[in-house]
Amino acid sequence: MSNATADTTTKARATNTDAATDADAATDAEVETATSSSYGQRVSTDADGDDLVVEGERRRTGRWRGIVAVALFASAVGVLANTPFLLLATVPVAAYAAYPRLTGSPSATLAVERVIDDDTPDRGDDVEVTVRITNTGRWPLTDVRFVDGVPPMLAVREGSPRHATFLWPGTTTEFSYTVGAEYGRHQFDPVTALLRDVSGGTELEAEVDCDPATVLTCTDAVPEVPLRKQTRHSTGRLVTDDGGAGIEFHRTREYQKGDPMSRIDWKRYAKTGQLTTVEFREERAATIVLLVDARPSAYRASAEGEPHGLAYNLAGAEQLLTALGETRDYVGLAAIGREFCWLAAGVGLEHELTARELLATHPVLSTVPPDEDPTDPDEQAAELRKRLSGDAQVVLLSPLGDEYITSLALSLEASGHPVTVVSPDVTSDATVGSRLAGVDRENRISSLRQAEIPVVDWTVDEPLGTTIVNSTEVMD
Repeated sequence: MSNATADTTTKARATNTDAATDADAATDAEVETATSSSYGQRVSTDADGDDLVVEGERRRTGRWRGIVAVALFASAVGVLANTPFLLLATVPVAAYAAYPRLTGSPSATLAVERVIDDDTPDRGDDVEVTVRITNTGRWPLTDVRFVDGVPPMLAVREGSPRHATFLWPGTTTEFSYTVGAEYGRHQFDPVTALLRDVSGGTELEAEVDCDPATVLTCTDAVPEVPLRKQTRHSTGRLVTDDGGAGIEFHRTREYQKGDPMSRIDWKRYAKTGQLTTVEFREERAATIVLLVDARPSAYRASAEGEPHGLAYNLAGAEQLLTALGETRDYVGLAAIGREFCWLAAGVGLEHELTARELLATHPVLSTVPPDEDPTDPDEQAAELRKRLSGDAQVVLLSPLGDEYITSLALSLEASGHPVTVVSPDVTSDATVGSRLAGVDRENRISSLRQAEIPVVDWTVDEPLGTTIVNSTEVMD
């Protein structure tokens, strides 16, 4: 387990000015990060839902709303009763009502730092996260609240990612909490800062994005990716039945003019005087597309609070990508879900980094379930077939939660693209329904194997690399 420390520091500036004479006037809010990029602020919403979430505008908290009602009522009674004293008594009340409109909107300059004590833990390890916030502005922050952006699949085991405080200029506040490591690459979301002015009548919510992002990676090494025979004519690591250059002996044949001197069997020539050429089994590069199932059925989990199938799909894709990056194979990436995702097959470090970035940031691979139904999966499947090269094989990562993904695997196999399935098992025997889901999954695995499609049945409590090594299936 690595003891690496991941530090991220971001400075954010939230400003908001306003014409105080207009109670409904809204002002723009702006955040400037260390890279000088900016974006609008999200304004918070009351629990009762009275106020809507808006972009780039301040909001009134309604804290002084009752004072206005009291002032109006007292004024009306004073007029009807012809009581000057009661009218005069409403003056301080009216002043209180006007106070939050005269104080202006909250503004601040903040420096935010997040530190994790281990960015490559083993699954189940406790990882401490520390967040430090410094008020680098000129004004005190009388009421500021922070919520750290904990990745959805990391459960907080100790402490809290929420913090409320008062910050004098130049002072720093710090809070810590502990999360449990789960398989996958988990990128922390921005820190959310909620600022209120002195009166408490106006608040502004700012998302402070860390650059570089804080990432916790929990994976196990996969020694080798199981591939099937279908290759392009480029040097690689997949052994074929063709003779040529390579490392494994294939056969000898009669010498032909132009054969390399290094491949002549000189021992036989010394014994017989005949020139013969040694041929080895050729090694060719494979073209592999990692296909991630990100449809709604992939978001099912064995129990509430446990990682869902997509989280394991992403963790598996990360590990396979690492293993394939050590070869000369051409690797692509695709996903089907709320939309179609595609990265054409390529090779090299830059291509691998692009694939990793796609796994971490593409909307279809979000670990948060979609609010809306995804686009037609048949259209995405058709787009996938159109983009797959003729010699591409597919490694499908799916919990096999429904019949559609099984049909897709069979269809790709029938169309000439060899398919290997890596299936994380997120079923359980806790309820009758979950047991039935497990039986359905086993039936789908059986139907795929009967069609000679290899399936790596990944018990998620066991590292994927170990599961692949122990797999008895022959990838042919």
